[in-house]
Amino acid sequence: METFCPSNVVGIMRKYWTHKMIEELYSIVEEKYFSSGDFNGMPIYGLKGIFEINGEAFKATVRQAIEDEVLTACFEGNPHIRGFSKIPKDKVLEGFDVAEYPGHICLYPHEKKLASSERLTLYSEAPYAMELARGSGQLDFRTFNLSILEYYRNDPRYSYDTDFINGKICITDEYFESDSVPEHDQVLLQTFGFAYDNDLNRYVAVFLRYLCNLSPEHQKVWAAKEIKGDIKLHPDYYASSILGSWGSRMSIFRAFTEELKIINEMSILIGKPTLFRNSYDGEMPKEFGFLLRPTQTEFNNFMLLLDKLMSDNINKKIFENDVELESEEERDDGKIIVKPKGTIQILEAWVNRYFKPVDPTPIEEMIKTFRKIRQLRQKPAHEVNVDSFDQELFRKQREIVINAYKSVRTLRQILANHPKVRVNPPKINEQLFNGEIWDI
Repeated sequence: METFCPSNVVGIMRKYWTHKMIEELYSIVEEKYFSSGDFNGMPIYGLKGIFEINGEAFKATVRQAIEDEVLTACFEGNPHIRGFSKIPKDKVLEGFDVAEYPGHICLYPHEKKLASSERLTLYSEAPYAMELARGSGQLDFRTFNLSILEYYRNDPRYSYDTDFINGKICITDEYFESDSVPEHDQVLLQTFGFAYDNDLNRYVAVFLRYLCNLSPEHQKVWAAKEIKGDIKLHPDYYASSILGSWGSRMSIFRAFTEELKIINEMSILIGKPTLFRNSYDGEMPKEFGFLLRPTQTEFNNFMLLLDKLMSDNINKKIFENDVELESEEERDDGKIIVKPKGTIQILEAWVNRYFKPVDPTPIEEMIKTFRKIRQLRQKPAHEVNVDSFDQELFRKQREIVINAYKSVRTLRQILANHPKVRVNPPKINEQLFNGEIWDI
């Protein structure tokens, strides 16, 4: 005959009431999670009046719920928003045990419990809202084919702004709440960045909290362009978005226009007109950046733009009275024809006349790059060009952009040697001066 043991009954009853309390607690936490509008956590101090939150029994119940993967918890940074998912249970328990209790600890439904929640049906048409609803972190990011940005860059209804480290997209004021643009197209992407795989292939990167703000229609468009793999955020985008720092280097495209601006400031100090007609320091052309799609047409268009920023942008007036701006040629009939010299030819003559470095290699490379970009710009004009898709164009463009930047940097360094510039140099950004530039 089985012996009656009161302690067994007590143990069973304790487990029963713990289980019931966990169920009640989960119900409250899940309600908070879905009704908050932003998948927020339930602060333990907000449970006061429902539970005896300062009692050891309740604290043990919360810990058991974490152990059983019914709940999880956040206690660092802003605990009201779950930043990252897939944090190991042991790490959560370790943090819970050492965190000030109840402090600002916030509780969240565990992903395993959320998987069976009936509330998920509300997000079936919005894939990235669904990911958050299922327990992903607000700062978990997803990566996409670069071509996803073309839709917004090429549509004048959107303001598209990027320095190719980070960027943002929004509907312009003219079309905001306009009957001519459906509400689902009046989108705002507060921030996006870029990411790379081990071969330096580039992708767009967006945090889930911002993808979630897109309309369901646009979320589906982005989902169709999503790329999975071992892809990491651009170091400066990670630094500014996750670590809250200013970043360590400058985008090569911003650096390029900064160099043009400083060259123009130096030209004025010398007592000359600006060397470049436009420094584009106020607003860069939106196409001035890494290719979004590696097609021959995109590449050719970029070379045309780059040449317009370089050779076509040179102001011949700066060279007047210093070097010949025209050349004379004798025709077969003996007549002399006067022809204007090209801007690259004039620049080369001017630099070689006034600057005699020990090592002429940087100047030779500068002029060589100017000429190569002019040649690449002119090439499509002299042939019937069949468009093609070639991933190698990404790498080819990057190499040319790096050389173009080096060229304008060399030109700035040449002007810095002029006596009038040396005694009163313009202020130069420290990152630019030190060459701390991101070329990816």
